[in-house]
Order: sequence, then C-alpha cells, then structure tokens
Amino acid sequence: MIFEVTFQVRVSDIKEGHKWYEVVLNKKPDLQPHSGFVEWEILPGCWLQVAEGIPSKASGPLRLGVTNIIAERERLVKELGIDHFEIHSREEVSAKWGTFTDPWGNQLGFFEYLDKIEEKERFKQIGEGSF
Repeated sequence: MIFEVTFQVRVSDIKEGHKWYEVVLNKKPDLQPHSGFVEWEILPGCWLQVAEGIPSKASGPLRLGVTNIIAERERLVKELGIDHFEIHSREEVSAKWGTFTDPWGNQLGFFEYLDKIEEKERFKQIGEGSF
C-alpha cells in the first residue's frame, strides 16, 4: 500500500534554493532535518524535498494544483522574475497548465481545474472541503 509520496529536486546552492522554493510554495519549510536539505509537505503525505547537490538534467515537471493559475503566475513573475511561464489549455483537457524552470534547471508548474465543481470535489477527497 502506498501512503505517501516525495519528489526531490536538487539545487547547487541550498540557501538560494530554500528561499526560492519558499516563495514558490508561499510558505516556510515543514522540515530541515539536516544541512543541505529542506522539505515541504504540500498536501498530507505529499512532500517536496529540496537537496543541495548537482541538479538532474530535465527533471520534472512537478505540477502543483492551484485555484487561480493566472494570479500565481503573476505572483511568481513579480517575486521571482520568472519570464517563461505560458499558460496552456486544450479543449479536451479539463485543466489549464503552465510550466517554468527554477534557476537550477528543474521543471515545475501549476495547473488549475477549469471545472470548479470538479475542483471542489478534489478538495473534499483530500479532506480540505473548506476551500
């Protein structure tokens, strides 16, 4: 039985990586178990680990669900100067999405459900029905 998931990205400078991901995730890390490593619990049992090391080529994308992708893109453009973050959609896909790259080459992105009823159902499924 799988009950948790982690996704790790590597950054060449942990101090800069820590700050950068704190802005992206809009919160402080949940754990700093040792030097060169920080972790955020994005959802219950879903962890993003940022480790100091040699970044992997073309890792990702790790896409995170958001309720307003345009507002999040504007926030990251303003706060981190991200300049390549196009938002895409297709008629047959029930979400719009965008991908960007961190300063170490890791691919990240956001997606937003187009059907807000479906989005609300997902919140209920993860136990956050108050959104």
